[in-house]
Amino acid sequence: MNATSADDTLCYLNGEYLPLASARIPVLDRGFIFGDGVYEVVPAYRKRSFRLEQHLDRLQRSLAEVRIENPHPRETWRAIIDRLIRSSTAADLVVYIQVTRGVAKRDFAFPAGVAPTVFAMASALNRPSAPQREQGLRAVSIPDLRWLRCDIKSVSLLGAVLARQQAADRGLDEVVQHRDGRLTEGSASNIWVVKGGRVHAPPRDHLILEGIRYGFIQELCERASIPFQIRIISMDEARAADELMLSAATRELLPIVELDGRPIGDGRPGPVYRELRRGYDAAIDAL
Repeated sequence: MNATSADDTLCYLNGEYLPLASARIPVLDRGFIFGDGVYEVVPAYRKRSFRLEQHLDRLQRSLAEVRIENPHPRETWRAIIDRLIRSSTAADLVVYIQVTRGVAKRDFAFPAGVAPTVFAMASALNRPSAPQREQGLRAVSIPDLRWLRCDIKSVSLLGAVLARQQAADRGLDEVVQHRDGRLTEGSASNIWVVKGGRVHAPPRDHLILEGIRYGFIQELCERASIPFQIRIISMDEARAADELMLSAATRELLPIVELDGRPIGDGRPGPVYRELRRGYDAAIDAL
C-alpha cells in the first residue's frame, strides 16, 4: 500500500494522531447530525504553510460566531498543522481542520458541558494546471439561494455542493452567484471583476465568505499599483467586465474567460490577471 493511501495517512482527532482510516466519531456528533461546526483549509507549499496566521484568525472568527469555544491556543494549532505537514509525503498540500460542537443527545439547543470534536488531516494539493492558468475557466451564473450567514466557514455546505453541481452538470468549472442582482461569490471562491484596469471586489459582509486570498489579492494590487475598490457589484457589471477572476485556497487565482456561454473581454486571460498571477507565484516562491 502506498504512503498516500487513506489507511496510513496521519490525521489528528481529539488529541490523538492516528491513521486516517482508523479515525472514528460517534454518530451523535453534532457535526454529523446538524452540520454544527466550522472548518478551515490551510495550504502549504514545499512543506511551508501559507498565510497560516490569517487562517487561524478566520477559524477563531467562525468559532466565535457559532459560539464554540476555541479548543486550542494558537501554538497548539500551529503544532498540529506542522506535524501533519511533516508527516505527509506531498510537498504541496492542504491541511483541513474541522471543529464541531461535540457529541450530545439530539436537540437543537446547544448542549452544556460538551467538549468540541477536533479533527485535522493533510492531503496533497493539486495546484492549478497550465491549461487552467493559460486558457482560463468557464462559468455559469445562478441565483444565490444559500442562507444569509455566508461569512461563517460552516461545515454545512449543502448550498455550495448544489451550486457547484450546477456547473458540473454543464461541464463547466464554477458558478458565479448573485442575490437580487448583486454579485456575491462562487460555490467555493471569491469573484473579482476587472474594468478599466481597476479590480472591483464585493463587500466583506454576511453575503460572502471572505477568503484568505481576499486580503492577499488586495495586497498584490497595492504592490502592482493596480487600483482596487470594494463595493456592491451588479451582475450586469460582471458580465460586461474586461476580466473576471476567482480565488480560493486550492484554486489560488484563476481567470474566468466565459460566463453563461459568452466571452469575458476577448475570451482570454487578461493583463491584470497575469500581473497578479506573477505576484501570487512570487509570494509562494519566497516562502
